Amino acid sequence: VQVVESGGGLVQAGGSLRLSCAASGFTFDDYAIGWFRQAPGKEREAVSCIRHSDGSTYYADSVKGRFTISRDNAKNTVYLQMNSLKPEDTAVYYCMVATIDFQNYWGQGTQVTVSS
Repeated sequence: VQVVESGGGLVQAGGSLRLSCAASGFTFDDYAIGWFRQAPGKEREAVSCIRHSDGSTYYADSVKGRFTISRDNAKNTVYLQMNSLKPEDTAVYYCMVATIDFQNYWGQGTQVTVSS
């Protein structure tokens, strides 16, 4: 299983970024893809996730109303649209694929830096 993130960068507060997560190498009928983030000195936290089978989503309270997760099933790609970014959103963002056989596969991470 390969998980590849892209789309991080430097943006000013109030700006937007879109992260992409391309997953390949598995053929499960159901799985979930989630975004996590880890800021320096802090634990990794869940940001958002989406389930393949029904498109159900989850958002952390800190990003509700600002971030939107979406998917392109044909491309096995999940996107995280991040709007109204705040300095506290600065972190390395990781994509994770959780398969139905309880395996988790992580990407290498992409840096998001929001300047004030």
